[in-house]
Amino acid sequence: MPETPTSVHDFEATDIQGNPRPLSEFAGRVLLITNVASQCGFTRQYSGLQALQDRFHERGFDVLGFPCNQFGNQEPGDESQIAEFCSTRFQANFPMFAKVEVNGNNAHPLYQHLKAQAPGLMGTQAVKWNFTKFLVDREGQVVRRYASNTDPKDIAQDIERLL
Repeated sequence: MPETPTSVHDFEATDIQGNPRPLSEFAGRVLLITNVASQCGFTRQYSGLQALQDRFHERGFDVLGFPCNQFGNQEPGDESQIAEFCSTRFQANFPMFAKVEVNGNNAHPLYQHLKAQAPGLMGTQAVKWNFTKFLVDREGQVVRRYASNTDPKDIAQDIERLL
């Protein structure tokens, strides 16, 4: 990773199977990066996220899911339990990563970058809750942040513009 990352592609994350995965492998693709949780009121958004993956994947789009247990302990399981939940309950087949922290001193460097590039309401950087979403263009630049309560289908037009 460069000393000062300039793109999402400069980061690496561990996938849900425990393998290091450079995000440079997503160069040239539009991304929707979101922190997910299995026991949240917004968990139903997995269906909408998968619908976006199904609709736009062939055109160069991926959802990237990052489980996080920082909000109400709503992602208590380990990676194998999370993977099982996503695939059986929601048939989610988009790339999933190992559990991360998105806020605080132990926030994953990717999330530090996402928050700095797309601050929230009134310039706040902290992720407020599960299913906060970041839209990233083909060059790895953060285009927009969406609140937890933003329905994935309402992001489709923005994705379409970037494809």
